[in-house]
Amino acid sequence: MENSYLIPIKGVLSKLSIRDLDIKGKRVFIRVDFNVPLDENLNITDDRRIRSALPTINYAMDEGAKVILASHLGRPKGRTDKRYSLASVARRLQRLIKKEVKFLSDCVGSETEAAVSKMSDGDIILLENLRFHAEEEKNDEEFSRKLSKLADYYVNDAFGAAHRSHASIVGITKFLTSAAGFLLQKEIEYLKGVTTHPVRPFVAILGGAKVSGKIDVIKNLEKKVDKVIIGGGMAFTFLKTMGYNVGDSLVENDMLPLAHEIIQSVKSKGIKFYLPVDCVISQSIEPGAETKLVTAQEIPNGWKAVDIGPASVKLFSEALESAKTILWNGPMGVFEVDAFSRGTFSIAHAVADAYALTIVGGGDTDLAVSRAGVAESISFISTGGGAALELLEGKELPGLAALTEK
Repeated sequence: MENSYLIPIKGVLSKLSIRDLDIKGKRVFIRVDFNVPLDENLNITDDRRIRSALPTINYAMDEGAKVILASHLGRPKGRTDKRYSLASVARRLQRLIKKEVKFLSDCVGSETEAAVSKMSDGDIILLENLRFHAEEEKNDEEFSRKLSKLADYYVNDAFGAAHRSHASIVGITKFLTSAAGFLLQKEIEYLKGVTTHPVRPFVAILGGAKVSGKIDVIKNLEKKVDKVIIGGGMAFTFLKTMGYNVGDSLVENDMLPLAHEIIQSVKSKGIKFYLPVDCVISQSIEPGAETKLVTAQEIPNGWKAVDIGPASVKLFSEALESAKTILWNGPMGVFEVDAFSRGTFSIAHAVADAYALTIVGGGDTDLAVSRAGVAESISFISTGGGAALELLEGKELPGLAALTEK
């Protein structure tokens, strides 16, 4: 489905885009989000974040720019750690674009500057992990200046890091004309569009472990949605505040009054509010643990809910049938364990089958739709967890705010 479902958002369009820059023959520093998952042998297990940056990278190369890519990977805590090297990313990117990607052993310094000075138009370099320098996360001005010396223009295409005030996200923009890449623009348009001008009926599915992490999202969305579906561990804080016995299921007791307020608030606005009516329970979340299916009101002590049950799947799926816009953030259970994945995967199929604009993002929901085999049927899958949540909360992202106005 195309962006035509959404009305363009002024806040995005007021910033320069890479298309607004004359980059032929220029050095363009593109901040990407190559924070990809690796296995124990440091092999990339999911390259979607790399592939998501290809439109911006290919455009810059096609326009004859000298492309300098920079990213973080993992949490190396400000020191060099080979486990978090971007060398494997350089190899994967090279295969994807079918062009040599020169990988540098550092992101700043005389050797890095010398390598950049020898670039020809259309060349591409990937710098080593920005977070090998503690100054990156501190948004250090001198480190930002060193990064800026490598380029003539700066492009932010790292939506997944756009909520961070780091040197390569915010600090560098003080020294260079700065624009949005295609992925950053697309993310903002979809996520701001869905919370500003959704095509109705608009249904929000919220899951994940804790209510506390989604309070601001719920408060922001309740002004716009027609239906709210709550699943995952956070559902049991709501069920407990309604007086049900939830056994040993995850509950945030300090959130019970707020959960009660939310239920009253959404109902007073005429919003339909859905909670699980049955669930799969277990005494542990280990593979192979014994499970039972019970109603959501009758979870015995010593047992915890680990997934929604078939009646909840049917209820939630029927609630999606009339939707024209669906936003899904957070799984329905502990889907990482096969025995507890059925509810999440069933909802993934229901979302994918809906005749609606479907947007998935944050809280491992992107991984869930991928494992369910329906990623290709989702209109848009966000590459950012924390950044997506902050946008859905109505907050301004530092990485977007720092870009040059048109």
